[in-house]
Amino acid sequence: MLSEKKKKMFRKLLMERLDDLLKEANRTVSGMTDQGGNFPDPTDRATLESDRNFTLRIRDRERKLIAKINEALDRLDDGTFGICEECGEEISEARLKARPVTTLCIDCKKKQENLEKVKGL
Repeated sequence: MLSEKKKKMFRKLLMERLDDLLKEANRTVSGMTDQGGNFPDPTDRATLESDRNFTLRIRDRERKLIAKINEALDRLDDGTFGICEECGEEISEARLKARPVTTLCIDCKKKQENLEKVKGL
């Protein structure tokens, strides 16, 4: 079980990451709305569209991470943060520091990844 000090540390870590992601999302929205421009050259237009698509894919991944961060904050509130959803054992502090949104201990994560490899997912 995590101490109150550790819970506060993880909450701060998660909130900082959430804040960074939200700021970046706002910059992206501002940047995309500011970019107007009329590109008579089809190659320039294609490059702009390609760059926008790439940025939007990154932001979609970040959106999913934001949801995971919110779920981790909920787990902190309900006392299940740091408990493996698969086996019920505590997730190591080192793993939580490396990936605070994780819901699986390292052993269960390895099993999951091996199963995915076998199934070809």
